[in-house]
Amino acid sequence: MAIIGTLLKKGIKLRENLHQEYSSPYELQKEELKELMITASQTEFGKYYDFDGILSKFRKSGKAFYETYKASVPIHDYNKIYKDWWQLTYKGAKNICWPGRIKYFALSSGTSESASKHIPVTKEMTKAIQRTSIRQIWSLSKYDLPASFFEAGILMIGGSTHLNKKGNYFEGDLSGIQAARLPFWFQHFYKPGKKIAKSRNWDNKLNQIVRKAKDWDIGIVVGVPAWIQILIEKILAHYKVKNIHEIWPNLRVYVHGGVSMDPYRKSFEKVLGRPIYYIETYLASEGFLAYQALPKKKTMRLVLNNGLFYEFVPFDDKNFLPSGEIKPDAETLMIDEVEEGKEYALLLSTCAGAWRYLIGDVIKFASLEESEIHITGRTKHFLSLCGEHLSVDNMNKAIELVSDELNVSIKEFTVSGIPFGTLFAHHWYIGTDDKVDPKVLKEKIDQHLKELNDDYAVERSAALKEVFVSVLPQQKFYDWLSSKGKAGGQNKFPRVMKNAQLEEWVNFIKN
Repeated sequence: MAIIGTLLKKGIKLRENLHQEYSSPYELQKEELKELMITASQTEFGKYYDFDGILSKFRKSGKAFYETYKASVPIHDYNKIYKDWWQLTYKGAKNICWPGRIKYFALSSGTSESASKHIPVTKEMTKAIQRTSIRQIWSLSKYDLPASFFEAGILMIGGSTHLNKKGNYFEGDLSGIQAARLPFWFQHFYKPGKKIAKSRNWDNKLNQIVRKAKDWDIGIVVGVPAWIQILIEKILAHYKVKNIHEIWPNLRVYVHGGVSMDPYRKSFEKVLGRPIYYIETYLASEGFLAYQALPKKKTMRLVLNNGLFYEFVPFDDKNFLPSGEIKPDAETLMIDEVEEGKEYALLLSTCAGAWRYLIGDVIKFASLEESEIHITGRTKHFLSLCGEHLSVDNMNKAIELVSDELNVSIKEFTVSGIPFGTLFAHHWYIGTDDKVDPKVLKEKIDQHLKELNDDYAVERSAALKEVFVSVLPQQKFYDWLSSKGKAGGQNKFPRVMKNAQLEEWVNFIKN
């Protein structure tokens, strides 16, 4: 049975989608914050910050409710909210930041820290993620896809779905928490299936998928680009075929998220037999924030009416320290106050008990009318040693342009800012197995960044005195991830390295 037909049969309607399309973003978000605060008003957090008092302001005209919310509830990063509140939840206390006792925690370290964060995942959040996933499936009806596609399966490659039981709660990868609550009707389409997905050994999991690949009819692949490509290359080698469409003729859609597809696209297309659709998603441990709703667009639509309230912090020196830490008095805006083309860090209040929580991502609005965004980087993954304000978005674009220009495949890279005499330099580590002259790479990257970023161009003639490029085998990057226990799943190589992490990386390369 086709997946969209199954959704119809189960009575899952487009009402939520239509509600978002025909309501103003501001009204949707105002209502979302109100519902979240009503639900959490009698929690310890809600009572401490007087949610009842803030809720009384919703009856007044204007933005009294938001001004009071901002004045009453401080901005939290992970360390602050965990120290003040979530550690109590983690120890088993109930009604702390969300009603009831939290039974699941998603382990998340992102790409910048080695210690795992424990992000609460409530039953309301798992349902919200499921609802947004269904909205994304519905969006496929807008694509030019044959009927046979909708009969095919969905291969989802994430971390291990095995969950560790710790006392009265479970912890593990978000994909494992979601898999534990998969709707029965979806299991018919889901691959690799629960048994293989539980494997905690990444190589073993890949080998099992390779052996099963010829038995499956896959229409959609979901996962991080680097690991998906490694899997496909293993399948091609095992079955001695030239492209993945010889194994999965109905493969039409690749859903990716967490990292830009641009650096991977050139090499990824070499394993395909025909063009496919690339669909970007924005699924974090804290919630399913956005997804690409329309074909031929490289932007994602924020989900405004499904358990998430957003605030936007202009990403500038006024609101952030050079280290990427947010200032306590940072300016925050609602969705009706933002501007297209400007960069904002995101604060979230969620149905999992996050309140004014700095998620760490930086976004830019492409369309206010459609609430369309794209991710430009992380608050701590920008390079600005001397005012060059170099974003991950700039880096990805430069690598894409260089790859095309020199006809080389660059899947991985990272950049560090280093002292150079009394001034500064950037050091690029480029992962490619193609033959390329580091001097030419340096010149091309530098040239494209000057064209992409005016601040960078200015500083290259001032305080940013030099650019260094080291070319490494691609496997070196994956070996480093493996050495840290981060092979496979949703793990990504950091695009910017600083401090202790940079020292670890440099030592790893040397040794």
